[in-house]
Amino acid sequence: MKKRSIGVCLLATLGLTACGGGDRPPPDPPVNLSPSDPPAVTTPSQPSGELTTDAHDCVNGSAGDFACAGIALLSRVPLETMEGNSGNDLWGWVDSLTGREYALMGMDNGTAFVDISEPEGPVFLGRLPTETQSSAWRDIKVYEDHAYVVADNAGSHGLQVFDLTRLRDQTVSQTFVADHVYVEFGNAHNLAINESSGFAYAVGSDTCGGGLHMIDLSMPTNPLFMGCHDASHTHDTQCVTYDGPDERFQGKEICFSSNYEELEIVDITSKSSPSTLSTATYSDLGIVHQGWLTEDHRYFLLGDEFDESIYGVNTRTHVFDVSDLEIPRYVYAFEHDTEATDHNLYVLGNQVFEANYSVGLQILEFSDLLEQDLQTVASFDTYPDHDSSALIGAWSVYPYLDSGLILVSDIDNGLFVLETE
Repeated sequence: MKKRSIGVCLLATLGLTACGGGDRPPPDPPVNLSPSDPPAVTTPSQPSGELTTDAHDCVNGSAGDFACAGIALLSRVPLETMEGNSGNDLWGWVDSLTGREYALMGMDNGTAFVDISEPEGPVFLGRLPTETQSSAWRDIKVYEDHAYVVADNAGSHGLQVFDLTRLRDQTVSQTFVADHVYVEFGNAHNLAINESSGFAYAVGSDTCGGGLHMIDLSMPTNPLFMGCHDASHTHDTQCVTYDGPDERFQGKEICFSSNYEELEIVDITSKSSPSTLSTATYSDLGIVHQGWLTEDHRYFLLGDEFDESIYGVNTRTHVFDVSDLEIPRYVYAFEHDTEATDHNLYVLGNQVFEANYSVGLQILEFSDLLEQDLQTVASFDTYPDHDSSALIGAWSVYPYLDSGLILVSDIDNGLFVLETE
């Protein structure tokens, strides 16, 4: 039985909405583009259904229909199989009881659940439909065996809560219903969860000025609103219990927010009085889109979604030294040998996993970022034969499964299950 919560707080709204137009609006339009003039979206080079779906090693630069370097294709699940029309965000879940692994992929019309425990034979288990209308923007995170889903440009969608343990005994696909819907906001562009604190942070919502909307998840199916940080409209954020070199903030809860025009570092330990510690920017800025900390919390790697299309530069990964949280320092931009627009990136160990739209997955490696030593070590192109700044191809990547499998979501070509060779 689905239950809905209705809050009593009245929060400030911000009139910055997602850009519409067409059957599939382009992801994440920059603030200075009008809905009538979005970036171009290119049609697929060939129908998704005609592309390779079964396992292929990377041989002579190809894995079936897909260009590759050091990455094998284990399987691909087309959108049609998952009952979707376009893909977007992605996360993963490992069942601690059974050890089985699952992909949670956002689509225009909901969230797909795929059992990838047998990576060469993934099983589509069903779909959690959108709470309102279809949307090009959906975001998913996991906490305590529950999936939390937000959507942008989707009216009164709210935060869906789904108990993932319901998938354990699932053998045939079905249409699911959320266990709970939190309705303190309607739209939200992204969602972050700090698993060590048990707090979620919705950003780009129609509350809190588009900034951090703070939610207590200590009761997973009964989220509670805890406060706002509304200093700036936030596109995406990573919130951690800080364990880095700045001893003043050890053990504090800190968010690293990508705020379109700046990187903002916020102390949100006190939910009633969060405090901006610093902001940082750089030259030739398009949109400060999304980023991730290195595991030692010393550096923040950032993707700018529109610097390629605005300034005509190659794909860039920006590096900040955040060892002093009050004085972040821009180190440099690693320039790729591709023209693609970068989208979402995540750090695992000394590697950076990037979903870079038209060229797919790129894996970078580093040993000393102050020495500017990022280099590309592997790649897998989920959208064949297009290296351009068009908003097509890989949306996100998930590299954190216990098995070492890498998941990639593609707007047109569905879910990819990959592994490094």
